Amino acid sequence: MNLTEAFWIFVMLSALQPIVRQKLLELHRMRTLARFEEKRESRVIALVHRQETMSLLGFPLMRYIDVHDSEEVLRAIKLTDPEVPLDLLVHTPGGLVLAAGQIAKALRRHPGKVTVFVPHYAMSGGTLIALAADEIVMDPNAVLGPVDPQIGDMPAASILRVVELKKPANVSDEMLVLADIAAKARIQVGVFVAEVLIKHMPKEKAVALATALTEGRWTHDFPITVPMARQLGFPVTTTMPRTVYDLMDLYPQGAKGRPSVLYVPLRPVMPERRETPKTP
Repeated sequence: MNLTEAFWIFVMLSALQPIVRQKLLELHRMRTLARFEEKRESRVIALVHRQETMSLLGFPLMRYIDVHDSEEVLRAIKLTDPEVPLDLLVHTPGGLVLAAGQIAKALRRHPGKVTVFVPHYAMSGGTLIALAADEIVMDPNAVLGPVDPQIGDMPAASILRVVELKKPANVSDEMLVLADIAAKARIQVGVFVAEVLIKHMPKEKAVALATALTEGRWTHDFPITVPMARQLGFPVTTTMPRTVYDLMDLYPQGAKGRPSVLYVPLRPVMPERRETPKTP
């Protein structure tokens, strides 16, 4: 073998390495999911959006909840017996209201118990999905978020506020159209959230909570912590199974030049025991 042949073999192996690594990672994920299902006696579905290196060239890809996700989740729910519990691992910055709403409706109609696990965060559409669960299991440091609709990259509530503050003559036609869409979107999402919540709480409380989450009371990335979620009336517990964290380890962030966070995964060091002096 000459130097040129060795070079091209090296290039081919380097190109195939990401594909092989990704396939092995997916196999490991499926095995871990199967073990979790066996332990929980449930159908486990992972909806995880992390920045992963997917392509041959190693470019990272950031994903959100889209119609492809809703199709896959709905298919998984359809293949599950009605009385079998559903466990969803949700880790997402949010996504399309249509897709998240379809998943939430399917969860709400499922007769068996529905549990959503949130190890780190489930914002926007992820929170909408969590609201349909009978139980939300959160890490003590995990967060949810408001579900107020966004028109493009602008909050619907802020668009309406701007139109209210300005005189009609000073508002462009485009902004007036956006305001009309924003008003409809806020009502539609509010009604939908209330319908989801009515399954777990009285109608009056469901409407009040839906209003708080959709009216733009907070910024869209406002973190709803565990204590606040409980105060709002979410069915939150914090008993997170270790397997959920093991699964998250199988969804690494996209490759970087060097790690941003580094630590040695050791057991906690126990304080040295001091013997009590004995009296003679």
